[in-house]
Amino acid sequence: MRPRLASWTLNGLLLAGSAVALFPLAWMLSVSFMHPGDTGSLPPPLLPADATLANYRTLFLRVGIGGYLANSLAVSTAITVLSLAFNLMAGYAFAKLRFRGRTAVFRALIGGLVIPAQVAMLPLFLLLKYLGLVNSYAGVVLPALASVFGIFLVRQYARGIPRELLEAARMDGAGEVRIFVQIVLPLLRPIVVTLAIITFLTAWNDFMWPLIVLTGQDHYTLPIGLASLAREHARDTELMMAGAVVTVLPVLALFLALQRYYLQGLLLGSMKR
Repeated sequence: MRPRLASWTLNGLLLAGSAVALFPLAWMLSVSFMHPGDTGSLPPPLLPADATLANYRTLFLRVGIGGYLANSLAVSTAITVLSLAFNLMAGYAFAKLRFRGRTAVFRALIGGLVIPAQVAMLPLFLLLKYLGLVNSYAGVVLPALASVFGIFLVRQYARGIPRELLEAARMDGAGEVRIFVQIVLPLLRPIVVTLAIITFLTAWNDFMWPLIVLTGQDHYTLPIGLASLAREHARDTELMMAGAVVTVLPVLALFLALQRYYLQGLLLGSMKR
């Protein structure tokens, strides 16, 4: 009975922890279907007495959150695609290609992880201002084209690719580009999906840097648009919750759809030496 009791206790604790973690999300979804002012009562209702889509209609027809959603989708997709290209090539180069200064450059990159991102924001903003990229999507995308974490993750995974396989391809006359595209990329598929999810989620949820670079409301992404909406409708809790649902659902659906590949990539990458 002791193993069964331990199993029940563990499952009960996991279930309780999951309920605590998911309750705010469930209540946020419930409140988004309530009429304005319904959450003003004490205690606040858990479920809407008369569900309505009025808050979502207000968001898309009057507030224009559809434009913010399109901006976030375009920026996050561009960052994900371009960042994957740079991180995959750089990580593979550090793992399998020999060139002068490889170890020193990689150690310098790893050292950059200890520098807070906020420290580089001012000089980066001044550089983008000099280049005329302030209040443009390029100013948001360019600083995210490569990340130290992404390069490190790809390098650790790519080190597990047999060197004999690459040497055999070179002996057959394959160039480095062909080897990378036809041999290396298929082997890196789990880590590609993992890195794509991490990059997309980071870009989608990024608030500080787009807030600094994007000065025009037409260019706002969803987090900035939701923050500006909160200033104008501070007391419209139901409308704010609807906006939060619109912000969370796309990335939540993406993660749930690809979580198997995400976990596989993390586990395989952690076992590479």
